[in-house]
Amino acid sequence: MVTVRKFPLVTGECYHIFNKSIAEYKIFNRKDDFVRMKRLLSYYQWESSKLKFSRWENIKERNPLNSNLKIGGSRIVDIIAYCIMPTHIHLILRQLRDKGISVFMSLIANSYARYFNLKYKRKGPLWEREFRNVLVTSDEQLLHLSRYIHLNPTTAFLTERPQDWQFSSYREFLGEEREERICNFEDVLEINPKSYREFVEDRISYQRELTKIKDLILE
Repeated sequence: MVTVRKFPLVTGECYHIFNKSIAEYKIFNRKDDFVRMKRLLSYYQWESSKLKFSRWENIKERNPLNSNLKIGGSRIVDIIAYCIMPTHIHLILRQLRDKGISVFMSLIANSYARYFNLKYKRKGPLWEREFRNVLVTSDEQLLHLSRYIHLNPTTAFLTERPQDWQFSSYREFLGEEREERICNFEDVLEINPKSYREFVEDRISYQRELTKIKDLILE
């Protein structure tokens, strides 16, 4: 069960993090919206990310050779897996310092809300409420959770194959995303790309049917 957190998140532990828009409002409309969130995920996981992302990006564009603008230092979270959907985001995060997940989620949510409201001439909050989370308590849970997250686009019929969705970590798990990697899952998951592909893609039809059944029950 996913719940709003009532207790401090524990450093060193992994959590399934879920954040969605108000009233399931579509907040990722175009490719550049998805790309923006992916870049925010990459940027704000680092402790040295002191500048607002928009400010850092503008300075970097004007001074591409400025070595002081390189992202580095230590991470406040490890991104184990992610998937950006039209109305919500799924993440598996490992907290690396106290309050790291809360800081990270606040930074990406606020930064994206500013970007979205400015771009689409909108005012007001974008996200439904504070993010929800569930503690990952076993390697088996972590593995199955990563599959569930990576199958979100196929379950929603946004694509037929999970590797065709550009805005998840699935291709990183398959070793096919080399230039834009943002995840660091090797310390907690030992992945054989071929076996993992079979593990995920054998479940596509079942997860779609399960979602249909849940929808019928709710109706």
